[in-house]
Amino acid sequence: MSASGSARTLVVALAANAGIAAAKFVAAAITGSSAMLTEGVHSIVDSINQLLLLYGRKQAARPPDSIHPFGYGRELYFWSFVVAVLVFSLGAGVSIYEGILHIQHPEPAADPKIAFIVLAVAIVLEGYSTFEAKKDFDTNNEGRSFLQSIRHSKDAPTMVVLLENTGALAGLGIAGVGLALSLITHNPFWDGFASVLIGVVLGVLAALLLYEAKSLLIGEAADPALVEAITRRAASQPGIVAVHEVLTVHLAPDIVTAIISADFDDAISARDVERAVLEIELSLAAQFPELKRVYVRPQHSGG
Repeated sequence: MSASGSARTLVVALAANAGIAAAKFVAAAITGSSAMLTEGVHSIVDSINQLLLLYGRKQAARPPDSIHPFGYGRELYFWSFVVAVLVFSLGAGVSIYEGILHIQHPEPAADPKIAFIVLAVAIVLEGYSTFEAKKDFDTNNEGRSFLQSIRHSKDAPTMVVLLENTGALAGLGIAGVGLALSLITHNPFWDGFASVLIGVVLGVLAALLLYEAKSLLIGEAADPALVEAITRRAASQPGIVAVHEVLTVHLAPDIVTAIISADFDDAISARDVERAVLEIELSLAAQFPELKRVYVRPQHSGG
């Protein structure tokens, strides 16, 4: 995932959500639909989330300093975690609360045609935003299922946008069905129930986001294929007898630090060891641009 690709995804999602939110609130004011009001709140939360993620990208790009010698890459993961909390508390919480209020104090919707027009436009815009996010997300997840991609992805911002948009599309469908049932049955209960159901969907997606964002914030290892490639490269270096361990951690989607524990031939000189370490570091950095730091630790088989 390129930095520009992820930023483009966030900007597209922000523009789509801002326009959709305004249309939804207008439709909710005219029709009195609880589900439409819920969808408006959902779009506002999504817009705030995209702004936070863009801010996180800017902060993560700051160079290392004496306080943070490994850089600020994890800012992206922190703000992704904050976004997940907002989706859970504001998106899901407000949706369920508003739905319960509408069930307790039902009001029939007026002029539903406007609501359906807004829903149709929102589906088109959300669909395009979701397509862009999915295209970027699939770049580094070829050959994996959707759930496997979510589990293994290190690109938190694009993952957040994709899951948010998936929830938004599901919410739009639920809102449309709820409004239609309210009109067919002349019972506004279904509109309120749709709002509660939207909140449940958002809650489930937010829980998944929280789990993944927390895991990335704590520190996840690089893809096993990258770890294996590092191991093979180190093991092939003349002067190295064995590679005991390769530890990696993602500090950002495109920033990986690796530590290699290797047993060097006792017959070679200290200068040869230094030369071997430099060759490993340079070759790995050239082959894998995401490897920003590589440390080679000499270690005998005995420990």
